Amino acid sequence: MKTLIMATNNAHKLQEVREILGDAYEVKGLKDIGCNEDIPEDADTLEGNALQKARYVHEHYGVDCFADDTGLEVEALGGAPGVFTARYGAMNGYGESHDADANNTCLLDKLKGETNRNARFRTAIALIQNGQEYLFEGFVEGEILQQVSGARGFGYDPVFAPKELGGLAFAEVSAEQKNAISHRGRAIAKLVEFLKK
Repeated sequence: MKTLIMATNNAHKLQEVREILGDAYEVKGLKDIGCNEDIPEDADTLEGNALQKARYVHEHYGVDCFADDTGLEVEALGGAPGVFTARYGAMNGYGESHDADANNTCLLDKLKGETNRNARFRTAIALIQNGQEYLFEGFVEGEILQQVSGARGFGYDPVFAPKELGGLAFAEVSAEQKNAISHRGRAIAKLVEFLKK
């Protein structure tokens, strides 16, 4: 079994990627290679943040790896929260950074009375392999619901309903159903297709 290093300490992301890849690869996170520091993510694009994380791990730990950054882009908010997706609530006075409940509450409050609920989730993956850098992208179109719905998944899953699920939030379906159509699932599929070549 081949090993892939993912530049994250986010247990939810690691679990999701492991489920998507199944038995094809062993996916290790940063803790598995002894990396416990906070890696800077201050680029102004998802691609920039993904590259920043992958380069940091490659330079400091000497391993090939991949990193992702994911953003929720809401049409009525001009593409926000975008690159600030994980910190959106905290930036607007709602809770702490990376607090999913605060992020969701903030987003729903910002969209109160808004009829245009169109949004998309987008994932950028940066891979460093044999000294070369590669980028992959996946996205899923959908809409922001009027209220939190479902208890599965993580992040904005309770408020985002992809078009393919007929009004159901990601948080209302199984991991298998989500991964089959998700932004991250689609980006990972492109990564795997590349690695198989």
